[in-house]
Amino acid sequence: MLKNKTIVLGVSGGIAAYKAADLASKLAQAGANVRVVMTWEATELVKPLTFQALTGNPVVTGMFEPAPLSAITHVSLADEADIVVIVPATANIIAKIAAGIADDILTCTVLATTAPIVLSPAMHNNMYVNPVTQENIARLKKRGFTIIPAVHGRLASGSIGYGRLPEITEIMGTIQQTLGKNGDLAGKRIVVTAGGTQEVIDPVRYIGNRSSGKMGYALAEAARDRGSAVTLITTPTALGIPAGMETVKVQSAIEMKDAVVKATAKTDALIMAAAVADYMPETASAQKIKKGAGGLTLELVKTPDILSEIKGKFLKIGFAAETQDLIANAQKKLTAKSLDMIVANDVSAKDSVFGSDNNKITIIKKDGKPQALPLMSKREAADKILDNVVKLLK
Repeated sequence: MLKNKTIVLGVSGGIAAYKAADLASKLAQAGANVRVVMTWEATELVKPLTFQALTGNPVVTGMFEPAPLSAITHVSLADEADIVVIVPATANIIAKIAAGIADDILTCTVLATTAPIVLSPAMHNNMYVNPVTQENIARLKKRGFTIIPAVHGRLASGSIGYGRLPEITEIMGTIQQTLGKNGDLAGKRIVVTAGGTQEVIDPVRYIGNRSSGKMGYALAEAARDRGSAVTLITTPTALGIPAGMETVKVQSAIEMKDAVVKATAKTDALIMAAAVADYMPETASAQKIKKGAGGLTLELVKTPDILSEIKGKFLKIGFAAETQDLIANAQKKLTAKSLDMIVANDVSAKDSVFGSDNNKITIIKKDGKPQALPLMSKREAADKILDNVVKLLK
């Protein structure tokens, strides 16, 4: 998504400028061409050489620095940019942009560009909540700027409040979402489920499975980055919540079914990547079950079959995690659950197991012809799945 994209990263003079170096590094690692523009105040906090080393590009700090082909620097940057991102955006830089002031290289670039612009404010709590700052932010939102709200936490002053820069992963997610808003899933709504359900035995125990949620999260992020409005229904996982989507947290199969019913009231596709337990205890103990001399017997009952029971005029895509007879079992599930498509993978394979960052999948649609794909990252696999979803939606 970020490969070969030109990202103009504006760094203004807030203490969170050091975090912009981490962002620049991660953007460059993702294949982006990162062009850093710093205000004079920012150079007092982080030296331009840091950003040059991380991005491999010269850093622009002044209005009259040489530009390629003798172009005017701020104009060439403005024209080159696929997106302009300002991290951190101080109260001062926000006020100047809102007023249309262009008195340094960064504000001139913002005024000259037609690329989408993302601002991530960071400052002292009193400055952030000040009505003037909030009015300026509201004004920029109306003009089409994307604003990533500052978060609550410990600030550089030592006080606690709003004004802290969000996590870099959230900023990265917002950049990807903004770049992809006109993608091939623009205007579509997709519901994705992720993780393994947990069926409660007692307050400290549950029946679960080995699903990490990585495939579902990759699908949700890939759909977001292709322009879709995404609802992610997730069980507890060790993964960070992705930016730019509605997230619904559930635990059990019953909770997941209720969430899916609600979310699919208005959707174009449901992708059930979650590993839903087949059985749950008939009753859950209100107190911790003590370890006795003998064994423990649990009476198990079937959980709801969400894909079979859910109704609606939307695509239904399921997953089949199998250990034997992969294609036959997946095709049987496709037919039995009236699915439009199923994604099968052999979870007994050493290179495609639960928790792995990679997956080797076979996609089967209603025509029954398997589309076997080689081992690839789960994000790559997610895009291959969505390629088929786009075709089915057409």
